[in-house]
Amino acid sequence: MEVDVVARATTLSDAAVSGDRLALSRLLTTVENRTPIAEAALRRLYPSAGRAHLVGITGPPGSGKSTLVAALIAEVRAAGRPVAVIAVDPSSPITGGALLGDRVRMQAYAGDDDVFIRSMASRGHAGGLASTSTAAASVLDAAGFDLILIETVGTGQSEVEVAATADTTVVLEAPEMGDEVQAIKAGLLEVADLVVVNKGDKPGAQRTAAQLRAMLVASAPRDPADTRPRPKRPEVLITTAATGAGVPELLLALDRHRAAAADGGEVEARLVRAETQVWAIVADRFRARLHDPAHAASTAAVLEEVARHRLDPFAAADRLLSEIEAD
Repeated sequence: MEVDVVARATTLSDAAVSGDRLALSRLLTTVENRTPIAEAALRRLYPSAGRAHLVGITGPPGSGKSTLVAALIAEVRAAGRPVAVIAVDPSSPITGGALLGDRVRMQAYAGDDDVFIRSMASRGHAGGLASTSTAAASVLDAAGFDLILIETVGTGQSEVEVAATADTTVVLEAPEMGDEVQAIKAGLLEVADLVVVNKGDKPGAQRTAAQLRAMLVASAPRDPADTRPRPKRPEVLITTAATGAGVPELLLALDRHRAAAADGGEVEARLVRAETQVWAIVADRFRARLHDPAHAASTAAVLEEVARHRLDPFAAADRLLSEIEAD
């Protein structure tokens, strides 16, 4: 890397770790934009990361994810603990822009140096996260935040990617929205560590919680000889984020899950996260090389052949791979 890039990355990352929130914001912007400075900074910071508790919060629109995150911030700060939030918002498929509304809901913490809220646009990335969410979490981790809440887009049934990023995955449901079945279809209950029925003051909250518990009990233990991975049996809680009811119990459940993971299973979860990060970088670099000026023309020609059905996608992929291997 160029000396200037490394020097700027060092200055920015050192300032961010020392508590300079403006430097932290600038560093996260470089991460979102995938700049060489971001890569140099991440190389420098990564050995200092890996200590924070990453909590993914997902669920359908209207379940109250942002309200619950705000309530969790209040509870965490009441305990004197620092907290960071990565709130991912959907991007326009036309302009690529996004309304980063979570900052509006959490303005009460704008002056608190122990609360850092970063809104990120998904930029078309599927799975409920931005493609740089994991890298951003590593930066916040290295900057000293012990608890990092990652709120997904919440656009429906593709929200399971957060489970490969978070240590603890919280799935929200709202009463009487019919989302229990959607959660099963999406596999959300299989990746959930905690299931939270929010808006507990609404009619049907207890019934929804009971239905979810019944669904989870229905996945009874299999034959001991069956060695396939078993579905999780998440705890089901009820909260009313607007009033804070049930939020202290949720924070306690998060802390319990973190402690249990530290006793066993944490290594496997971190291996999954490492695989996700490394493969994402491999895919990005492979794509970048194919669009490099040295390969752009041949890549475009292969894609056109596929579009005209003169070449199948598998053969096209093999051809592009062979081009890269020949370099």
